[in-house]
Amino acid sequence: MDDLKHMARAAKNRLKSNYWADCKENIEKNASEAKIKGISEIKAKSSFKSRVKSEIKGEKQDDFYKKVKEMLEAEGEVSDALGRLTDKDYYAKLSYEEKQRYNLELSSKYLNALQRYKKEKEAGII
Repeated sequence: MDDLKHMARAAKNRLKSNYWADCKENIEKNASEAKIKGISEIKAKSSFKSRVKSEIKGEKQDDFYKKVKEMLEAEGEVSDALGRLTDKDYYAKLSYEEKQRYNLELSSKYLNALQRYKKEKEAGII
């Protein structure tokens, strides 16, 4: 029940602070900047909308995505990305089955972060 109250309070604050008017203005601004750069306006709008949705859900740019982004900007896609992203100390304490599960989850997170990075780069956000 507390989550529902928190979400309602956050929605009310967004309405009071002209959040939606600012979002609309930012979407139009990003679309015009994309048009100037020769990038698809639709992709720029879509990318911005997805960021707004994740912000409303309470998702912030997490440390994992920042780490992946830094790695991709510094060296591009590398063959040992999962090895570089693995928490070695934590991984050493896991059983065989837990290591397999960890690798699958890490791989999934990496692929999602890579896809997000490519979308943002294509839209000209990065």
